[in-house]
Amino acid sequence: MRRLYFTAMCFCSMLLFMSGCGTTSVPGMVLGKKAKQKSQLEIRQMQTRTYESKDMKMIMKAMLNVLQDDDFIIKQVNTDLGFFNATKETDVEKGSERFWEEFWWGKYGTWKKNSIIDCTAHISEFGDGMRVRVNFQVKIMDNKGGCVLVRQIDDPEYYQKFFSKVDKGIFIEKEQI
Repeated sequence: MRRLYFTAMCFCSMLLFMSGCGTTSVPGMVLGKKAKQKSQLEIRQMQTRTYESKDMKMIMKAMLNVLQDDDFIIKQVNTDLGFFNATKETDVEKGSERFWEEFWWGKYGTWKKNSIIDCTAHISEFGDGMRVRVNFQVKIMDNKGGCVLVRQIDDPEYYQKFFSKVDKGIFIEKEQI
């Protein structure tokens, strides 16, 4: 009887543990799924756009405005080098994951708490225009401040949406709306 009870408890524990496993959705990627590895050229192509304007400050303003509209906090800006970086923090905590971690591990339990998206951008002269390269990286942090995952966002759609907003921002800057 005791052996049957122990086996049943182990089976139920395993079922409960497995029900807490899943994927977390983060902009530009789904955690837990393996993406096809992209070549350096493919990555550079999706991260880069060329604009016909020679006005670096206008392009930089448009990019900074887009990032601020998307809740990024601007950390550094160097207009001489055409470089800036920004950060966005989002809560990704799931109540069920927290519950089961606290249930099984008590104060030693860890769960995904927040996601931090870092953005770096560089604007440089290119022929008669300006070339912009932007990179987004996501970090998943646990409730104790430990890093669970660090990965470059490599979803072309994520970059397309960003550059679409930048195009609109440049139009607004040019028209002084």
